[in-house]
Amino acid sequence: MDKKRSVLNVTVSILSHILLLFSSLFVRRLLIRHIGNDVNGLNSLFTSIIGMLAVAELGVGSAITFSMYKPIVDGNTGKVAALYGYYKRLYRIIGLVIFGAGLLVLPFLPRLIGDYETIDRDVYIPYLLRLLSVVLTYLYGAKISLIQAHKNNFITTGILTIGKFIGCGLQAITILLWKSFSIYLICYIIEILIIWLLTGYVANRDYKGIVTKDEAIDAITKAEIGKNTKAMFMHKIGTVLVNSIDGLIISAFVGVVILGKYSNYTLICSGITGIITLFFTPLTSVIGHLHAAGDAGETKKWFDRFYSLNYILGVVFFLGYYAVVDEAVRLCFGDGLAVSHSISFVITLNQFTKFMRKTALLFRDASGTFYYDRWKPIAEGVANLILSLIFVQVFPEEYKVVGVIVATIITTLGICHIVDPYVVYKHAFHKSVKEYYLRNYGYIILFIVALLIVERIGTETDGILINGIIAIGVSGLVLGFVMIVDKSFRRSVGAIIHTRRSFLFH
Repeated sequence: MDKKRSVLNVTVSILSHILLLFSSLFVRRLLIRHIGNDVNGLNSLFTSIIGMLAVAELGVGSAITFSMYKPIVDGNTGKVAALYGYYKRLYRIIGLVIFGAGLLVLPFLPRLIGDYETIDRDVYIPYLLRLLSVVLTYLYGAKISLIQAHKNNFITTGILTIGKFIGCGLQAITILLWKSFSIYLICYIIEILIIWLLTGYVANRDYKGIVTKDEAIDAITKAEIGKNTKAMFMHKIGTVLVNSIDGLIISAFVGVVILGKYSNYTLICSGITGIITLFFTPLTSVIGHLHAAGDAGETKKWFDRFYSLNYILGVVFFLGYYAVVDEAVRLCFGDGLAVSHSISFVITLNQFTKFMRKTALLFRDASGTFYYDRWKPIAEGVANLILSLIFVQVFPEEYKVVGVIVATIITTLGICHIVDPYVVYKHAFHKSVKEYYLRNYGYIILFIVALLIVERIGTETDGILINGIIAIGVSGLVLGFVMIVDKSFRRSVGAIIHTRRSFLFH
């Protein structure tokens, strides 16, 4: 039953992701065409600002959801009810804190928009509407987590998909009828209300004995949640500083128009990589069982296989992405929205370096060793902020966006690609990480060379099909070269092919 549910959860997630990706691409095209790319940039800016404010969540949700697993397995509905009630109360407080902090940002909005004088749009009402739509999600967050804690992710995914799909449909209609950014943002609120109602219906139907029971949480559990929350908070604040700060700095120092163009590229990239990442999800249980069995050697073998698969997917996708993304942006969103090759180059490299962390992060979380790198996200976030502020000012005008992204790449390679595998190798494998460093950075350098080759050849050709074929050819050469020179990679690929069925459905 667990295997079937796992497959069901992943299948629904993939289908949902694909549906919502195409829906969001369609709506964004309408938004840019009928209202303007500047509002697209404003929407991205608002998302970055609210993402920064969401650090107030402190990782409470993850800590409490994790705490629900054991009492659910033990059938202790009283404790689950206590955790749910505690979660619900905390999230209401957090929602109010985020809303209050969001209001404090209002007077500073013009300063966060580098081209504020030229866009000639009201920013205050749209910002408040976007803020309200996010704050409302904290009213049903506890019920979402309760359903997911019972391993029914496919239900919450279905609910979110229905709400977001209806929201996209309403946004498309309002754009065509009224061409109003504010009415477009009201659709986000309607979307959230639909999700809230559906989530409440399911939770009250399936877990009535939990959501209606008033139980007090015990002191030991509260202390445990507090400890986990502190560790999660460090990861949370680092993630916020990295993911949200780039958009804020680009908007403040360059403008929301270029931010809108930049966000189009990242939307396409993150949308597709999100689908690819979902294929790793059912394999997490494999890692957890191997680690729990105490066989570090066998776990290390699986790590090598995952890493090789990670690299294969990364090379094929990101070389292909770089080769066709300019044309893809034109097809998806319209003419005149392409950025320079230097910007698309660093966007691709930045996303690739992030993607290549997935294996180390997956094994870190499955082995429970995330506590040992709790300070890394803080260092990562602070370094990214400082370097971004320096580079955006010292780089020439036409390369300011490049400077911001380069800062993130340096931070990722200089901190994350060192600390993440170190923690896994030391605390899960009990091995030296030096060999991994040589292999990983060698692979990344090889990818950069391949990216330069695609850049050189691609500028001499025209057409999405031809450039795509070029990228596939270069990918084949890169992976073929690695197969020849790296025995470990060759052995891992052979193992993946030989055990593909158990690899996917173990």
